[in-house]
This record gives sequence, C-alpha cells and structure tokens, in this order.
Amino acid sequence: AVARTLGRLLGAKKFEGWLMHRALHALVAGATPRLRELSGGAYSLDLSRRNEFLVIDHRNADERRPARTLSGGETFLAALALALSLAEHVAEMSAGSAAQLDALFLDEGFGSLDNETLDVVAAAIEELGARGRMVGIVTHVRDLAERIPTRYEVRKVGSASTIERIT
Repeated sequence: AVARTLGRLLGAKKFEGWLMHRALHALVAGATPRLRELSGGAYSLDLSRRNEFLVIDHRNADERRPARTLSGGETFLAALALALSLAEHVAEMSAGSAAQLDALFLDEGFGSLDNETLDVVAAAIEELGARGRMVGIVTHVRDLAERIPTRYEVRKVGSASTIERIT
C-alpha cells in the first residue's frame, strides 16, 4: 500500500504538477511585495488551484480575480514584478555555482503606461541598477529613455542603422 501510494504521488503527472505549483508559488510570493510597491498598495498576486495567476484587488475589498482582468498598464506592472521575482530566484538558485544572472532585459509595454506609472517603473528600474543589477530596456518612450544614465540609441539611416552611446 505504501509503495502504491508513493508510486501514485511520485508519478510523472502528480510530482510534476506538485513541483510546478511550488515553483509558481515561490515566484508569486516573491512578486507580490514588488507588485504592491509598484501599484501603490493596490494589488497582490496569488495562484488558483489550477496554477492560474490571480490578482487580489486591495482597493476593492480584496477581491480575487483573474490577472487577465487587469488593464494594460496594470498588466505591465504585474509582469514586471513576476520578471523581477524570477530573476531573483534564478540568481538564488545559481549562488555558489558558475552560472549567474547579472542582467535583465525588458522589451515592450512601456507605451501602455501613464506618466505616473511610468515614473514608478523607472524608479524601480533605477533601484535595481543601484543594487548592482544591470537592466537593459528596449523602448520608444522618450521620457523613459532619457532617465537611463547610459543608453544606446539606434536610428535608421536609409537602409542601414546607426548606434550611438549616450552617457
């Protein structure tokens, strides 16, 4: 009976599902404080029993709803919080080994942010830089690009491109 129970629990589907839930739970646990900070205390993250991302809306009586119901800018903040959490977890897993995650690149979504949210995101990215993390940003949003201390501007010239480093 014990062997049968262990076989059932450690079978590929059960064990894989359990492992996935634990990994996602750790990711959400790391992302939630960052999302609360980025959203001005409005949102936290959670997981459904089916491993779907949920948002807890603290400004609406802690309503739990699918994360896909967030607006474009709010979705960007949640995705940024999850990406930062993932980067931290990968760095922790590689501690003491040759592999390290020293850089994070963000490409897209900045255009969906209003000015206030853009300021919050820019401050979070600047904070990461101050803590020694390199954050690369690909953006067409001039206000954000001008806040970056060292940047590379790519311009199309005819059928070619030029790259200029600006510090």
